[in-house]
Amino acid sequence: MNKKPDLVRCPWVPLGDQIYLRYHDKEWGVPVYNDRKIFEFLVLESSQAGLSWRIILGKRKGYHRNFAGFNPVRVAKFTAKDVRRLLNDSGIIRNRLKIRATISNAQCFLRVKKEFGSFSKYIWGFVGNKPIRHSIKKLKDYPVVIPEAVALAKDLKSRGFKFLGPTVCYAHMQAIGMVNDHSLDCFRRKVV
Repeated sequence: MNKKPDLVRCPWVPLGDQIYLRYHDKEWGVPVYNDRKIFEFLVLESSQAGLSWRIILGKRKGYHRNFAGFNPVRVAKFTAKDVRRLLNDSGIIRNRLKIRATISNAQCFLRVKKEFGSFSKYIWGFVGNKPIRHSIKKLKDYPVVIPEAVALAKDLKSRGFKFLGPTVCYAHMQAIGMVNDHSLDCFRRKVV
């Protein structure tokens, strides 16, 4: 009986971590055009600022539950009472500034959506509506930031968004497939 060879994955994926494996194998780098899904990743990425992505992935269900299934219309209407509720829920990162930023970012998100017809149309414009493909071989080959992420972060900031600097924007662009940073030998590179 032939043993199935192990799949080669990106060098950042910790072996044996099922949450990371599922995220890498099913989501990371897959182009996302759905506004609600893009908003989900904006919420998660802005919450991650200064923390490990593993922590955020572990709290993803808590974020889904606490932030109205990532519905930006509902989140934009959150009040001070909602902030107090969220500060008491261990299912999310209980940081007052990040929670308030998420509510404010939802309001900004809706303004951008109204201006461009969809948030997807706006954000994908930063890469010419086509994923950037880097040639990654080793962990050290991953850039910390790219010019497109710097431009996106600057524009988001000018529109009032918070906790979305260039590094966080680059991670967001990788997550939603605006950048295909699967390593050259990763089994997912050609799939996405």
